[in-house]
Amino acid sequence: MGTIKTNRWLIVLGTIIVQMGLGTIYTWSLFNQPLVDKFGWQLSAVSITFSITSFALAFSTLFAGRIQERVGLRKLIAAAGVVLGAGLILSSQASSLGMVYLLAGVVVGFADGTAYITSLSNLIKWFPERKGLISGISVGAYGTGSLIFKFVNGSFIDAVGVSRAFMFWGIIVMAMVILGSFLVREATAQAAAKADQKPGAEKRAVKDYTVKEMLRTKEAYLLFAIFFTACMSGLYLIGIVKDIGVKMAGLDLASAANAVAMIAIFNTAGRIVLGALSDKVGRLKVVAGALLVTAIAVMILSFVQLNYGLFFACVAAIAFCFGGNITVFPAIVGDFFGLKNHSKNYGIVYQGFGLGALAGSFIAIWLGGFQVTFMVIALLCAISFLIACTIKAPGSRERKRRERLQLKTKLG
Repeated sequence: MGTIKTNRWLIVLGTIIVQMGLGTIYTWSLFNQPLVDKFGWQLSAVSITFSITSFALAFSTLFAGRIQERVGLRKLIAAAGVVLGAGLILSSQASSLGMVYLLAGVVVGFADGTAYITSLSNLIKWFPERKGLISGISVGAYGTGSLIFKFVNGSFIDAVGVSRAFMFWGIIVMAMVILGSFLVREATAQAAAKADQKPGAEKRAVKDYTVKEMLRTKEAYLLFAIFFTACMSGLYLIGIVKDIGVKMAGLDLASAANAVAMIAIFNTAGRIVLGALSDKVGRLKVVAGALLVTAIAVMILSFVQLNYGLFFACVAAIAFCFGGNITVFPAIVGDFFGLKNHSKNYGIVYQGFGLGALAGSFIAIWLGGFQVTFMVIALLCAISFLIACTIKAPGSRERKRRERLQLKTKLG
């Protein structure tokens, strides 16, 4: 086994360990009620913490690429692991909501997003011939961390109480991220170029766009609109799935709660399956198909009399498509704008995640209810579907025109 190949797969292992540690933040819902029981805070107030975490995570991706350029990838990931773990450990001492918002929200979210986007972008650079599959493995590991730690953190809360559970959670996550950082190797331009010459590598973008150059293209804004729609549809469902099961499908609380675990499973499966599929059939085709399925599923939730099977089928479909979409998008940004500045360019598009996390809830409050919000989501999915079917990489039409002229010149 050659040196490049050996190193590449060690980097995959390191990134998986890092991403699994980072993904544990999606177990936050386990802590809501125990914090309410201990401190007497309002449940709605405690739940806001995860919205703050999600927004801080997305916001941090705007700066992660620049920080990486200054300190290097390994140091950045290790430092993020220390800050993330410290934020959780210090949360064990928090006795006010303000401290929880600051530590478990802002600090944890910022550290998590910084390591998430840089480790993901780095791995994609090492595997330009398998961007979709590799993105699926990385983002899938993030989802797997959430799934595994639902049981780990749940056991900690039951055994030692909610405050000490934060401390043990922080220690484990800090160790995982730091350990993974030792296996990660930064994809320098020379190393990425060697990987790019591997058999089956896709043709790279004609140029590596800077952030300013990317923002001058209409494609950047169209991709942002698609990503925002995909994130809003999935994140809104994740936040209210138990309520939908009870109020719209007539399920009991225990049955509706099963949907939470099912979302995690199908969300992770969608990341692996659709990520790999995008390498074979095309990324935008996968995104368009996922948006169409999501639109159909939310329309069924809105207008069809739901039963147990239909409810779970729709929820599974939306979770599967959401997982796939957020996996394929890093690869699409690489296809459209090159890999050199991928962390910074994807950080811009990734703001659709933070805004999508907030938009669904605000729309529901403004319009009043699940059904009308699902109708808005279906409309946005239909519009984004049309965009995904027609959008092309910047300059692709001009390149094809030049290639046709060159061919005519050779033949003529």
